[in-house]
Amino acid sequence: MLLMEAKHIKHYVRDRLLLDIAQISVHQNERIGLVGKNGSGKTTLLNLISGSLLADEGNISGPSHIELLPQLKRTDTTKSGGEVTQEYIQKALNSNAALLLVDEPTTNLDTTHIEWLESKLKEWQGALIIVSHDRTFLDALCSTIWEIKEGRITEYKGNYSNYAKQKEVEYQQEKLAFEKYQNEKRQLEEAIRAKKEQAQRATKRPKNVSNSEARITGVKTHFANKQKKLRKTVTVMETRLENLEVVKRSNKLPPIQMDLPNEESFRNRTVLRVQNISGVVGDRLLWKKTNFQVQGGDKLAIIGANGSGKTTLVKKIINQELGITLSPSVKIGYFAQNLSILDNEKTILENVKESSNQNETLIRTVLARMHFFDDDVYKSVKVLSGGERVKVALSKVFLSNVNMLVLDEPTNFLDLESLESLEALLQEYDGSIIFISHDRQFVENIATRILEIHNNELILFDGTYKEFRDRQPEGERDLQQDQALLLDTKISEVLSRLSIEPSEELEMEFQRLIKEKQSFKK
Repeated sequence: MLLMEAKHIKHYVRDRLLLDIAQISVHQNERIGLVGKNGSGKTTLLNLISGSLLADEGNISGPSHIELLPQLKRTDTTKSGGEVTQEYIQKALNSNAALLLVDEPTTNLDTTHIEWLESKLKEWQGALIIVSHDRTFLDALCSTIWEIKEGRITEYKGNYSNYAKQKEVEYQQEKLAFEKYQNEKRQLEEAIRAKKEQAQRATKRPKNVSNSEARITGVKTHFANKQKKLRKTVTVMETRLENLEVVKRSNKLPPIQMDLPNEESFRNRTVLRVQNISGVVGDRLLWKKTNFQVQGGDKLAIIGANGSGKTTLVKKIINQELGITLSPSVKIGYFAQNLSILDNEKTILENVKESSNQNETLIRTVLARMHFFDDDVYKSVKVLSGGERVKVALSKVFLSNVNMLVLDEPTNFLDLESLESLEALLQEYDGSIIFISHDRQFVENIATRILEIHNNELILFDGTYKEFRDRQPEGERDLQQDQALLLDTKISEVLSRLSIEPSEELEMEFQRLIKEKQSFKK
């Protein structure tokens, strides 16, 4: 049943057309993830659908009761950010809204509360539109993804992982189209150059023609006509070149190769020792005395509930408190949310270069990976948005003359595209990384070791986040993996058929499989 429909929506911010949407619709019990770059209009669209903001053009029809869980929540309270977020969530869940709009609901929530929210939203009886940069969250809840790009919405069937696969297919198609365009353009340019040279030679008397023969009536005319035909051919080719549809190059950038200080002396050696360190704040014990080591090249994720002491542990490492020993070969680069390492009066490029020994070509490559292209690097930091400043600070730490990155919640305020770019950089990084994050997919994609703070204990696990979470009897794990694999295969098959010949029956089968997968994950 059709629940909400928006047609011919146009919305401006000053003179900029932010949203230009021909038509979108939401059906009963549908689960939609809304993704796009920072500033692309995601929050604005939720406000338009909820009725708290009016579109400049077009109309939106929907149910009488729509509940909006906002991104920006009240700050006139002594409660923590996590507590305020939970309060808003509970209020929204207690409503009987037919359509629930959820804007970055996992902000300030630790993993336990994110998973609690997931289970609650799975039980939600109405339709959902979710804005989130948490890919695991979108995977668990959504069966459709809306992508906002340049004001328009493109719909993709499936959860975020399905969307990412479809985007990769699009990228490969764009890459092939660009290569075809480049080849055709080059061939035309070479053919035009050859014909121009041929036309130029047509005005000269051939070597095997004598002076008397050249004076014979008709010979000059023959060469003149030949030249005229060649020039006409050139004109036709130039027209074809002008009318050749331009295909833009995909902006995927190549892997980077960095020179790290003391790289040979820290690889696979113990670079950090923590001995008999406890965590105490006032009268509160965060964790008991513990010991662990970090090897050169390790990528260690520190996880745990809000208030468990993750940032306290990181600061002890940064300050090299008693009981913490760093190898002389280690040089630490620290990213904190206060962004104090940035000089707001300097440009992006100046900020990054002042602490980097890398060449400008590499610096620009990394900045491009974080979506600062061409002249963007000359922008002053003071004119940047909050999300853009986070990206500059991360780039500055990454490119500094260091070989160990210590990152405290680096994914906050990043859109999904920037988050995945940061992931790619960290995956390629040859130094050590110690990082705090509640983003489960980010931890899974980066970490080679897990350090969990739980019940006043530090638990070190050698392996990925998935392996850490899957610690259970072998037989039970194998059975679950087989069931998950079978469901994924069925979903992929139905998606393929839907793309070729869509039908109501296939759509219903797709929705059934998605629900089965969601219930399987509970």
